[in-house]
Amino acid sequence: MHRIFVTGISTEVGKTIASAIIAEALEADYWKPVQAGELDNTDRHKVSQLISNTKSKIHPSDFELQTSMSPHAAAEIDSVTIDVNKIFEPKTENHLVIEGAGGILVPLNDTDTVLDMIMPNYKVIVVSRHYKGSINHTLLTVNWLLRKGYDVSLIFNGDENPTTESIILKKTGVKAIGRISEEKSFDKTAVKEYADRFRSALLAL
Repeated sequence: MHRIFVTGISTEVGKTIASAIIAEALEADYWKPVQAGELDNTDRHKVSQLISNTKSKIHPSDFELQTSMSPHAAAEIDSVTIDVNKIFEPKTENHLVIEGAGGILVPLNDTDTVLDMIMPNYKVIVVSRHYKGSINHTLLTVNWLLRKGYDVSLIFNGDENPTTESIILKKTGVKAIGRISEEKSFDKTAVKEYADRFRSALLAL
């Protein structure tokens, strides 16, 4: 069974939408270990509202923090410490999509980052959203993960930008699962359409 960790090159690049699409494509379970902010409408709530299949199970987060900011700072405000040894992958025999918080070097505490949540057996999908500076951010993220020995793929988010996408793929040598185009809104229908489009590439990971 696939264990797929979804990370991004920065914050607000589309990790949750990508996670919903992957979960729908594989009828996979979903888990976000650390949620910072938006506790009345968490990312797991958003994913549950975007998937159509009845097989996916949404697992609770290990840490839910009040403030929408870097987890280490949000935890300090809540007077808690995020201990990676208290982050437990949910028991499931299904595929599992794990959504990170921000990028891979976002701190969880004084010593650990999001990278420390990514187990050696996880496949990593990096969501790269097109903006000025995104090539640099994408190359830094992907190359760091590759040097750590992870199996890495990309999902591009945003309208097609051939020169950006081709240079990223050429310089990293990783494969692209596909592209999520700019949409006026994302609902179950849109997520299912992308899931159908990405399914074969995801199963081939």
